[in-house]
Amino acid sequence: MIRDWWMCMIVSVMFEFLEYSLEHQLPNFSECWWDHWIMDVLLCNGLGIYCGMKTLGWLSLKTYKWQGLWNIPTYKGKMKRIAFQFTPYSWVRFEWKPASSLRRWLGVCGIILVFLLAELNTFYLKFVLWMPPEHYLVLLRLVFFVNVGGVAMREIYDFMDDPKFHKKFGQQAWLVAAITATEFLIVVKYDPYTLTLSLPFYVAQCWILGTVLVLTWTVWRFFLRDITLRYKEIRRQKQENRSEAGHVAGGSSSSEGLPPAREELDRDGDL
Repeated sequence: MIRDWWMCMIVSVMFEFLEYSLEHQLPNFSECWWDHWIMDVLLCNGLGIYCGMKTLGWLSLKTYKWQGLWNIPTYKGKMKRIAFQFTPYSWVRFEWKPASSLRRWLGVCGIILVFLLAELNTFYLKFVLWMPPEHYLVLLRLVFFVNVGGVAMREIYDFMDDPKFHKKFGQQAWLVAAITATEFLIVVKYDPYTLTLSLPFYVAQCWILGTVLVLTWTVWRFFLRDITLRYKEIRRQKQENRSEAGHVAGGSSSSEGLPPAREELDRDGDL
């Protein structure tokens, strides 16, 4: 759905921090360090992201050819044509560029937060509704989110990348946001006690520190840095204007300061 290595790794690492922070609410979040960082981040998520990005790169080279099935001479070609019947015409590589503007940065942060909330809803819904992990509704929900979320992510990307032609979020994007919020409200309604368990003091300190660092970087990158760069550009332009004015003044003075006798000698060729 995201189609970006950087954002996928951010979501993967952030979810592990959420598991550390919320293990006092859900017992299945209590895992060993190697289970968090080796099994989950490196092997499962890391290998899955790598294979997914390679698959997207491979699919982006394929085009959908509208030729008749019976015009293909070989049986292998016919089978390949049938398989690609259910694939898109083309694949778009997402380039989120979160630091390019404040609008894109806020949009990317919002996508990551909603994505993390949707992942947390998976575990909290199982806990609240007493569903075992192997229940068919758990897998059915994930399959549903992959299909609907893929379309919603494309709508969000088009809205952020080309706001002139996409001035509003698409219907699928609003639908996924509404479903995610509804799932969270279900958890709040049926088990408010678990959600109101206070965070440990050191966990709250870590999240406050992280939030302050993100806000500080945002202010520096999109406000203070732009002001500094603009000030340096103005100073550079002033220095260039002064140097050009000095060259012009120096050239005119040298040509006008030639003595009259020297000018006459030059004309008569008596040098």
